[in-house]
Amino acid sequence: MKAVGLYRYLPIDDPDSFLDLELDTPVAGGRDLLVEVKAISVNPVDAKRRAPRDQVEKTPRVLGWDVAGVVKSAGPQVTLFKPGDAVYYAGSILRPGGNCEFHLVDERIVGRKPANLGFAEAAALPLTTITAWEGMFDRMGISRAGADAGKALLVIGGAGGVGSIAIQLAKKLAGLSVVATASRPESAAWVRALGADQVIDHNKELAPQLEALGMKEVDYIFCLNSTDRWLPALAPVIKPLGKICTIVSAQKPLDLTPLMGKSTTIAWEFMFTRSSFQTPDMIEQHNLLNETAARIEAGALKTTLSANLGKINAANLKYAHRLIEAGHTLGKIVLEGF
Repeated sequence: MKAVGLYRYLPIDDPDSFLDLELDTPVAGGRDLLVEVKAISVNPVDAKRRAPRDQVEKTPRVLGWDVAGVVKSAGPQVTLFKPGDAVYYAGSILRPGGNCEFHLVDERIVGRKPANLGFAEAAALPLTTITAWEGMFDRMGISRAGADAGKALLVIGGAGGVGSIAIQLAKKLAGLSVVATASRPESAAWVRALGADQVIDHNKELAPQLEALGMKEVDYIFCLNSTDRWLPALAPVIKPLGKICTIVSAQKPLDLTPLMGKSTTIAWEFMFTRSSFQTPDMIEQHNLLNETAARIEAGALKTTLSANLGKINAANLKYAHRLIEAGHTLGKIVLEGF
C-alpha cells in the first residue's frame, strides 16, 4: 500500500522529512477495522510528533490522526461496523497513523461518517471534535442538554481546529454565551461565522476587553494555546467556582495558587487518553462521533474544513506541516486521495 512516513525527525524543509513509501497492507484482528483511507487532516500534534530530534526509526513511522474512509475488512470481534461502512475517527497515538492507503483502528473509537459530508469534509472533524467535546462536556462538566445555557465561555484560540468546533458545540448544544479570541480580521470573521457572540484580541490583555463587554468574569475557560503563557492571565477573569480546561502541555512548572481563592477547577484534556490506556469508557468516543454525525446531518453543526491541499503524498504533507508550524491556520487542513 502507499503511505507517507519518515525514518528521521527532521525540519520540514528537509527533503527527507516525509517520504513516499510502499508498505505491507495490515490485516485486521480482534476489534480492529481495516479502513481504506479516503481523506486525512493535519493537526498540531502531527507537527509535534515529527519535531526534529536525533532518533532514527528502523522501520518507517507513519503519522496522522484524522481519517475518513471506508471499512475494507473487520476483525472477528467487531460488532459495530461491517465492510462498506463509511467512517471517520482520530485513531490512537500509540499505533501507526493514518497517512496511508489502509489503516487499522479499534472500532470503539470510530464513528459513522456524516452522510451529508464528503470524505474531505468529514476528515476535518474527528480529533478536534473529540478534544472539544471531552474538554467541555467531560472535563468541565458543561451540560450539553442546555442546563448551563446562558453561562459564559471564553475560548482562547478560537479560530484553530479545536476552537472552530468548540464554538459550535458550545452554542448549538450547550447554549452558552461564547467569547472567542482572535487577532486578525480574517480569524475574527471566521469565529463570528461559527457562532461566537463576542471576539477579543489575544494579543491584548484579556481583563480590560472582557470588562468592556460588560462581563468582568466568565464561568468557563477553554485554553487552546500556550498554557504557560495564558494561565497567569486566567485567574483574574474566571468566576468563583469556575472551571478551566487546557489542552496544551506546560513547558515549565505551573503556579496554581492564584486559582485557589476562587476554588477554581482546572483540568487537562488529551483526546488520546482513552485509546492509550484502554479505559473502560473508551467506546464513548464512538458514541460522541455518532452523535456529532447526527447533529451535522440535522444542520446544527458544520465541517471546519478550510483548505484541501490535494492528494495524500509527501510533497503535500510537507506543505501542510509548514502551514501548521506557521501558526496562522483557520479551521482544518485536509488532504484527499492517493
